[in-house]
Amino acid sequence: MASGLRIAGLASGIDTESIIKDLMNAQRIPLQKLQQERQILEWKQENYREINTSLRTFRDVAFNMKLQGTYIAKNTHSSNEDAVAAECSSSTPTGSYTVKVNNLATGVSKGSKTELADEKNEDGTTKTLAEQFGVSGDEDGKINFTLEGAKGQSDFSFDKDTDSIYDVVIAINDADLGIRASYDATLNRFFLNTESTGSAQKIVVTNDENNFLSYGESQSVGDSILKLDIQEGSADYKGVDASFDFGDVTGLTSSTNTVTVNGITLELKEGGGATGTITVSNDTEAVFDAVIDFIDKYNSLMETISNKLYEKSYKDYTPLTDEQREKLTDDQIDTWTDKARSGLLRYDSMLSELYNKFRTTMSSVVNDVSGGYMENGKLVKNDRLSKLGITTTKDYMSAKLEINDSVKDQLRKAIQNDPQGIIDLFTKSSDAEDASDSELGIAQRLYNNVNYGINRLMEKAGSESDFALVDESVIGEEIGDIDDDIETMEDRLQQVEDRYWRQFTAMEQAIQQLNSQSAWLAQQFGMNG
Repeated sequence: MASGLRIAGLASGIDTESIIKDLMNAQRIPLQKLQQERQILEWKQENYREINTSLRTFRDVAFNMKLQGTYIAKNTHSSNEDAVAAECSSSTPTGSYTVKVNNLATGVSKGSKTELADEKNEDGTTKTLAEQFGVSGDEDGKINFTLEGAKGQSDFSFDKDTDSIYDVVIAINDADLGIRASYDATLNRFFLNTESTGSAQKIVVTNDENNFLSYGESQSVGDSILKLDIQEGSADYKGVDASFDFGDVTGLTSSTNTVTVNGITLELKEGGGATGTITVSNDTEAVFDAVIDFIDKYNSLMETISNKLYEKSYKDYTPLTDEQREKLTDDQIDTWTDKARSGLLRYDSMLSELYNKFRTTMSSVVNDVSGGYMENGKLVKNDRLSKLGITTTKDYMSAKLEINDSVKDQLRKAIQNDPQGIIDLFTKSSDAEDASDSELGIAQRLYNNVNYGINRLMEKAGSESDFALVDESVIGEEIGDIDDDIETMEDRLQQVEDRYWRQFTAMEQAIQQLNSQSAWLAQQFGMNG
């Protein structure tokens, strides 16, 4: 920070500020070079971190490809979707299974057989039980009954003069008996339904002295206040289990219409002996799509790395200084900066190592691949991608892999005829700590390669999730060192500038003193003359 008295050309008439500014511009050249070096390091750090982000994204793809579950996807088909639908897991054995649905699982549903009285008064208020149904209740004006469902039973009591049909609905539902109550105000009907299906589901009404929900043994539906077809004390209102045959296994039952048998989840839709054939087969297209997507993502990753490795460099374009920016338009600054950033990782040794490592992995042989199939009297072993027709493009430097229509046909054939060989080609692993790359499947090996690359890039430039530029990475520490040098140099330049100002100020003061002496002498000579 500047200090002390500054006199700028008052006595000498010299443009001191311009002179000192020019002197300091020359002094700041080393500082500007440091700032440019720092900017270049920051750009390199950003480039490395962007590539690392691409590696992390691709690692998820490689991880999925090294899992056997990716290659054992299954398809299910039902010959009669109206009768039975099916889904399966990757562990479901392939084959065809006949399913006969004898009857569906049902619950219990009881609703008012005839329309009930309107539950609203003329003024729009809700009627009480007495107002809506004319029910008198017991001697205390209470309506009492006991209701039992699959989850238990509960006693209910309602005041005919204060409670409404909606209070009945809420109380039954809150009791959690496995029974749901509802009232349809549009139809003016009351409903009781079991929450689920199966023989364990039931609706039993007892102690219903007012015949609110039920009717007595010598009565009929019309004697029930809510007109429900429920006889008091009867245990006949139960659900039914589904019954079906699976292959030659007959008489299987389920409390619901969704059941899993032999790894197949069946949805029973139509009873009465409706039959459908469920076919489980290997999902060739799912595996095919996974391989194609894997290759596409690999090509995208290699293009990202290649673009940086072979990006054109413009050595005459260095990071702009503040003074240079002031003389350019925004568009000119952007154009200059793009060229200054271009090619910073050109022929970078670390990226070259990763690039070549990935390319070698994708073209190498996997030892001891099982399976294979006969073609034209010869055994085809799918122990490398080229056996599937997947090879590098003619432009070897690109390291991209080609998949045209003929290759797709070849790939499908391999997946269909040699599923285990395809699994080994991508997922083969080894428990040995010193296992060589040739003992590992391509996806397993590439996953390890990508992890290696991620760690190398983090050591070099840190992680994109790190908001600070200065970290423990190689570039982070280099930026920190330059920041220290910049701070030291800025302090030194401030001292130099202060020295210039002191020197010029001293000169101005001396000139001012000489001018005063000269004026005094002139005055003395004038007086003596």
